[in-house]
Amino acid sequence: MDVLERIKEQVESHPVVLYMKGTPQLPQCGFSSRTAEALGACGKEFSYVNVLSDPEIFENLPRFADWPTFPQLYINGELIGGCDITLELYQQGELQKMVKKAMADQKKEDA
Repeated sequence: MDVLERIKEQVESHPVVLYMKGTPQLPQCGFSSRTAEALGACGKEFSYVNVLSDPEIFENLPRFADWPTFPQLYINGELIGGCDITLELYQQGELQKMVKKAMADQKKEDA
C-alpha cells in the first residue's frame, strides 16, 4: 500500500488520531508532549502514530495535508492542526467538544 493511502486509511478509520514524535507515554518532543496531554485531558481514548518509528510517514505526512510540522491532529478525518492550535482549542473548551462528538459519531457508525 502506498504511504499516502496508508495515512488516508489511518486518518479515516480513527475518530481521533495524533501523528506525533514518540508516544503519549514517552513523547520525544515538547510540542508532541503538550498536544498529547491536551488530548488526554479530554478524557477519551485517542489513536496515535509515532512518526519517528515510521520513516515513510515522517517523510510524507507533511505533504498529505500540506502541513509541514509535527505533531498533526486529525479529528473525523480532518486536519485540525499542530500544538498551538490544539492547545488553543483545549483552552477554549472546543477540543473537548470535538473529541466527544468524534467518539459519539464513531459509536453510531459501529452500531
